[in-house]
This record gives sequence, C-alpha cells and structure tokens, in this order.
Amino acid sequence: MDIEFEIFKLACLSFREAAMRDHHANPVIVQSDRTILLEVQNPRFAEGQAALVRFAELVKSPEHVHTYRITPLSLWNAASSGLGSGEILATLQALSRYPVPDNVQADIKDYSSRYGRLKLFREGEALLLRSEDPYLILEILNQKALEPYILSRADSQTLAVSPWHRGRLKQALVKLGWPVQDLAGYTPGTPLSISLREQTPRGVPFRLRPYQEEALIAFRDQGTNGGSGVIALPCGSGKTIIGLGLMAQLQTETLILSTNIIAVRQWIDEILDKTNLTREQVGEYSGEVKEIKPVTVTTYQILTHRGSKEEDFPHFSLFNQKNWGLIIYDEVHLLPAPVFRITAEIQSKQRLGLTATLVREDGREDDVFTLIGPKKYDAPWKVLEKEAWIATAVCYEIRVNLDPRLRLEYAVAGERSKFRIASENPGKLPIIQALVEKHADEQVLVIGQYLDQLQQVARMLGAPLITGKVSNREREELYRRFKSGDLRRLVVSKVANFAVDLPDASVAIQISGTFGSRQEEAQRLGRILRPKSYGTLASFYSIVTRDTKDQTFAANRQLFLTEQGYRYTILDSSQVQTVFADAAESPGR
Repeated sequence: MDIEFEIFKLACLSFREAAMRDHHANPVIVQSDRTILLEVQNPRFAEGQAALVRFAELVKSPEHVHTYRITPLSLWNAASSGLGSGEILATLQALSRYPVPDNVQADIKDYSSRYGRLKLFREGEALLLRSEDPYLILEILNQKALEPYILSRADSQTLAVSPWHRGRLKQALVKLGWPVQDLAGYTPGTPLSISLREQTPRGVPFRLRPYQEEALIAFRDQGTNGGSGVIALPCGSGKTIIGLGLMAQLQTETLILSTNIIAVRQWIDEILDKTNLTREQVGEYSGEVKEIKPVTVTTYQILTHRGSKEEDFPHFSLFNQKNWGLIIYDEVHLLPAPVFRITAEIQSKQRLGLTATLVREDGREDDVFTLIGPKKYDAPWKVLEKEAWIATAVCYEIRVNLDPRLRLEYAVAGERSKFRIASENPGKLPIIQALVEKHADEQVLVIGQYLDQLQQVARMLGAPLITGKVSNREREELYRRFKSGDLRRLVVSKVANFAVDLPDASVAIQISGTFGSRQEEAQRLGRILRPKSYGTLASFYSIVTRDTKDQTFAANRQLFLTEQGYRYTILDSSQVQTVFADAAESPGR
C-alpha cells in the first residue's frame, strides 16, 4: 500500500511539473500595479495581443516585450462591449505565466461591475436613472455636483433626471467613478437614401476592406449601445470609408465635423466618389461657404468661432438646423472643449468618433468615452502594416550639433526661447538637402513649426510652402499637383498635420514640432502611411538638435509611435551619408 501511495505521489508531482512547464510557456505576466507584459517572441503572442486589446490599453510595444495597462476606462470600454470580469480573468489565467495577483483580480471585478450599475432609460417623455442598489441612488442624491441634473426621486431605485442634461449627468457621474450605461436610445433623424458604389465614377472597383467591415459590425452590434462610440485606426487606413459605410447602414441625414476646410472638401470628394449622393445633397459649412444640406460637412474651427469672449458660439445652431440622425466626429482626439459642451446637449443623436489615437494632450479621454461613446474597435498599426493595408514605415532620428555661437545664446535664453533656438538650428539645413537628394525620385514632405525656418527651407529646395496664410484654393491646387506627381517637394507648416490626403507621399522630414505633442507625431507619420502601389517604403525623418529641449521634446513626441511598435534608428548627422550609402547598396532597399 505504501509503495502504491508513493507511486501515486510521484505521478501527481510529474503531472504538476508538466503543468508548470506548460504554464511557464505562457506569453503574459500580470503585475500587481495592473500592468501586463506580453512577450513578442512567444508562439502565443498573436493570441495574447488579440485578447489583451479587448480590455487593456497598450502602453508601449518595442521589439521584445509589449506593455499593457488595465485601467478603469479600459475595463468600462470592455464592459460596454459585453466583456465581463469573469471572461477577462479567465483570459488572463489562461495566458499568464504566473498567478494573477489578488489585488488585480479584485480591481477587475470591482471596476467591471461598476459599468451598468447605473442605467439611463426613457419612459415616455421622462428620462430615468436607475440602479438595483438603493444605497447607490442615495449616494447620488447626496452629491452636490449632481443636484442640477436631478428632478425628483421616483422610488428607492430610480431618479427622474433632466432630459436636457443627459450628457452632463454622464460626465459628472464618470468623474465620480460611476460610468452610466445609456439605454435611453436615439432619435432616428430624417431618412436619406444612401448606398455605397461598387465602382467609382472613374471606373475603379470599390468595396470595404475586411477590418472596415469588422469595425462597422462592432459599432452596430456590440452591447446595447451600438448607436455611439469610437473607432481607432491608423492614419491612411480609411477611417473616412467607415464613416461612409455607417451612413449607408443608417440611411439618415448626417452632420460631419472635421479639422479644417481641406479635410472638409476631401470628405465631400469621398462622399461623391464612393456613394450615390449628388453634389446637391452634400453641403460645405465653413468660413467660406454656408451650405446646409442632407449631408453637411463642417470644421471644428467654424463651430467654435465667436466674435468676442462674451459672445456665445453662434454656429452651434448648425446642430439644430436639421434633424440629423448621425453625427461623425473626425479626428475625435482633437475635439475642442466647446464642442464637448454642445455634444453633451445632443445625446439623443447617434455619434461616431474616428481617430488614429485616443491620446488627448488635455487628458479628457473620459469625456470622449462619456459623450461620444466607448471604444468599439481598434486595430494595431503594425498589424495593418503586416497585412499591407498601410505602408511599411522606417523611422529615423538624426541628431545635429548646435553651433558654438548659438550655444551661448541657448544657454542664457528662457525655456520657450531655448526650444525655438534649438528647433531652428541652421545645422539642420544640410541634412534636409542630403535627405531630399537621397529621395530624389520620391514625393517628399518637409514639415515644421516655425515660418522663418520653413521659408528658408522652401527657398533652399525651390519648393512651394503651405502655411496658414496660403488661401484654401492655392493649397488645394498645390496638393493636387503634389498628388499628380507634378510637384515632388512640398514644404508645409502644421496646417498639414491633420486630415490631408497625400496618398503618393512616401517621405516626411520633420524639422520642428509642437513641443512634445504625441498626437502630432502620429499625424505626421500618417501623412505617408497610405499603401504604395509600387511597394516603396515610407521613410520618416526627425531632425533634432542634440542635448537641447528639441531632443527632449522629440523623445516625448515619439512615444506614441514607439508604443505602436515603430523603432527610431538614431543617427549622428556625420553618419547620414555613410549609412544611407550602405542602405542603397543593400538588396532590401
């Protein structure tokens, strides 16, 4: 009997050791600070990546280990899509190399359970806030910040709230840690017959890409809040097409908000090219034209324009000019604060936010979640690059010394002046010239911040310069010539950061930027990410001044792209000619 028992114990130990060996092959490590490490070279990496993106935020994704973080907002986004704490914990336990820390398990259960504890719904004309927990309702009743939005207490589990403050109530509650599940529904809007073409007027076949179809399914079908939310995809991946696809599904009059007048006209061009709508049905509402049509495209600038600080925003009336059934927010991460205000007042409209990144420099991601809607779909940049939906990009940072005479000026300057002196370093000019010569047969954008510097570069290259002072008509003509190949060099200020369609640009040279803006870095790389039919790599260069504020801010700007898996090759200015000469001889180039 003793021998049999010993054999049984040995068998159990062998089974346990085998199980531990299998466990140690798992790709994920969950840490007690709610960060998650994912091993890139692990055979189960793709499985882990697909699972984690559903409930954790990607923090960074360099070569060997990707870092994710579980946050209340990431868990609420997951919960809004129907993903509960049980499934999240089961996923982590199946993928994790070590036991999931107890505090992380508790946090996942707690934060996930908060979504849906409060529900907004309609009963006739009344808007009601309900919870199964009467103590939570009592807690809300005693919050002074919520008093303006509460009309009365219907019963121990229900409050009557102001229909006019639906958005503001949700904003206030999420800041208290209580995200609301909004089941109050949406007004249908005025019907409009919209269909997508199978072939454009130029005879080009057209259909949605697989991930665009997935995004639309996720937007419409996830959870019970299918009428509002955000889709996050890289620049150049066709977010505009997703907007058109949703318009065709909803069949309703639509208001589209975009970043600038060039983007407005590109939206209009895409609508006319890819749908059955005519020019008489599509309007531009801008500083130059005030058309209000069944589909109207406007800018954030005109909406937030007012004559004086005392004056309200007169163009907000556009939101009530027609019975819109859908409002699309292009580049939603740039949504100005005043537009949040009006969005809080139109929560009965279906809303789609489109963005390359949910990073906001003002930290108002929770307002995007509350007022536009939860994240419904995203796809990592490098995944779309691998599948050839966006161009393969290589990134370089080239460091240039500051001339000794300027170093004295830099040493005694104030902080803002230091950044400008370093950004406008004349030592960058020969590097720009060398890069342009290297890419002589490609379409090259030179992008910067300071007009004096840009004017000098434009003269040196004999290239046109686009700034805020250039008329929209002239900008459009220059963009047209650049896209057609008539122009191979274009120097642009930050007016070209956002929503400019330059599909043939394959090289961007960044010579100065807006301090540490991660948004800007992503948008500038996005100018060259549209897939190239001839297979050319996209090349992204940042020229920075060594040991200065310019280098410090460049590191911060690059953060978002390194999180997405892009690597910057760091070069000294003296290495440029040698490195690129070697690359030119390599079969890979």
